[in-house]
Amino acid sequence: MNWISNVVRPKIRSFLNRREVPENLWIKCPESGQLVFYKDVEHNRFVIPGSGYHMRMGATARLKSMFDGETWFDVAVPDVPIDPLKFRDERRYVDRIKDARAKTKMNDAIKLGFGKLDGMPVVIGVQDFDFMGGSLGMAAGEAVIRGLATAVDKGTPFVLFVGSGGARMQEGIFSLMQMPRTTVAVQRLREAGHPYIVVLTNPTTGGVTASYAMLGDVQIAEPGALIGFAGPRVIEQTIREKLPDGFQKAEYLREHGMVDLVVHRHQLRDTLSNLCHILAKLPAPPARETLPAIAPPLPAEAGA
Repeated sequence: MNWISNVVRPKIRSFLNRREVPENLWIKCPESGQLVFYKDVEHNRFVIPGSGYHMRMGATARLKSMFDGETWFDVAVPDVPIDPLKFRDERRYVDRIKDARAKTKMNDAIKLGFGKLDGMPVVIGVQDFDFMGGSLGMAAGEAVIRGLATAVDKGTPFVLFVGSGGARMQEGIFSLMQMPRTTVAVQRLREAGHPYIVVLTNPTTGGVTASYAMLGDVQIAEPGALIGFAGPRVIEQTIREKLPDGFQKAEYLREHGMVDLVVHRHQLRDTLSNLCHILAKLPAPPARETLPAIAPPLPAEAGA
């Protein structure tokens, strides 16, 4: 009995109580290859310390970083048919939707919130790339339209964080129709005299770039964000020419007039707050302490 009590039972207990190491315990920086503890990156608003690389940020985390007290009211989005074309490729479209919902805890690619930004009422939408590449389908189109309409009804600015690979192919023409529908909704907000501010994140491409993503009163981009219609490789293969360094990156587009500002994520809340107050012709919000921007290290020759 000693062998059973001293060896077999402890092994069984250790096997049953064994903890597995989380897969996301460490994050590897795509630029520098640096391994960073996940909690450190999360605390730094998903910016890699040292390299300054901006990782993707989920919809809930975005809203928490924007609204006062990290609190807001969710804006409901009308229900749409889940699979209007009964689409199937390697898998059924409805199964892909179920997996995306389980992964992100979201109903579709865009989440809306209404709350206060430095005391000013504002509607904020976030397009989450983790939900099927942030693709634009009927549900996402309805979310953009509802966000714009809510801003009109409440008389507030509308801030939209965009990150998408384009229109959702599984919905065919229904997804493409969201481009003119959202464009009309933007025009209604503009006619009502309320600000529309777009924050372009990595990546923003396809039909989303060809519609509401480029219609803001102010176009802001995060550092290093890829922004365009077709991807760089497709363009190179089409024109059979080598593209300039940094082509379609946020900094390149700012230099060539396609975006107005490239703002580090740590300064983004203050920038949006100031813009909303200015465009709404309200007094500037009181200054407050923010996280410092962590810039990439200077090259050796530049620091010499």
